[in-house]
Amino acid sequence: MTMKRILTGDRPTGRLHIGHYVGSLSNRVKLQHEYDTFIEIADIQALTTHFERPELISDSIMQVAIDNLSVGLEPEKVTIYLQSQVPAIAELTIFYSMFVTMNVLRHNPTVKTEAAQYGYDDMTYGFIGYPVSQAADITFCNADLVPVGEDQKPHIELCRKLVRRFNDLYCADAPLIKEPEIMLGEFPRLMGLDGNAKMGKSLGNAIYLSDTPETIKEKVSKAVTDPSRIRATDPGHPEICVVNKYHEVFTTAEHEDICERCKAGTIGCVACKKRLMQSLNDLLDPFREKRAYYEDHLDEVRDIIRSGNARANEVGNANIARIKEAMHLNLGGVQA
Repeated sequence: MTMKRILTGDRPTGRLHIGHYVGSLSNRVKLQHEYDTFIEIADIQALTTHFERPELISDSIMQVAIDNLSVGLEPEKVTIYLQSQVPAIAELTIFYSMFVTMNVLRHNPTVKTEAAQYGYDDMTYGFIGYPVSQAADITFCNADLVPVGEDQKPHIELCRKLVRRFNDLYCADAPLIKEPEIMLGEFPRLMGLDGNAKMGKSLGNAIYLSDTPETIKEKVSKAVTDPSRIRATDPGHPEICVVNKYHEVFTTAEHEDICERCKAGTIGCVACKKRLMQSLNDLLDPFREKRAYYEDHLDEVRDIIRSGNARANEVGNANIARIKEAMHLNLGGVQA
């Protein structure tokens, strides 16, 4: 029986952090044996916010690929490819843009949030159209399932609407494009160490999958805790503590006990942070081992991406040919 397909990916604007792992990467690893898994390195979409820094995008491509491989994705099980190397995605982006309005895009909550984050008063065509491009990413290979973080839900819903619109217009009797399902991470979005609602590469409040134990110690030591606790024996309020939010995700079995001890003043913030450091290093140690291997075998990583590009194009070209046929874009049968 043909396996169902997953599509997900990352923008190469720096190394990936544990928020990416919680939100999407952990699901990719779990599902790679059950689904035909496509992992996109979205270098074109990275230009929507970093068009003035193409060198950052170029430098980050290999790092993002290694991040995915280091957490346990197996090259023989997944297809890792570059968005810019798959023309079918660009073509499908253009087709979808014909039947989505600017008003819909302007009111996308994720677009509005990111525009505020980057200080964009006047959004570029590429930035405001990012969800349309993402819909093409998902559907060029007819993905069944999209594992993403909570913030991407509006994009996936728009994708589903675009798919319905396309199928209604051009192939209502036998829909060509699948309407994808969304899969969210087990936990809510991970906040930044500084208490910011978002952990982000541009905000300087993230723990990276590639961080060393020394870096973990430095970052966690500075994490925001309950400001009312002056002494270790003061009763705490774990519900407002960033470190406690991390324990919920990374020290799950002990989380309830940590909360009770915090409230009773029997564990101080320093000890609580040390326990979190241990939990994070327990998670990241095997990732570091795999990362070290791939950093010593960069040609192998490049070959993995090249192979992924070839497979993505094989699938994408076949799908776009059927889509053009349905749209009567075959020039009377004299297409190239």
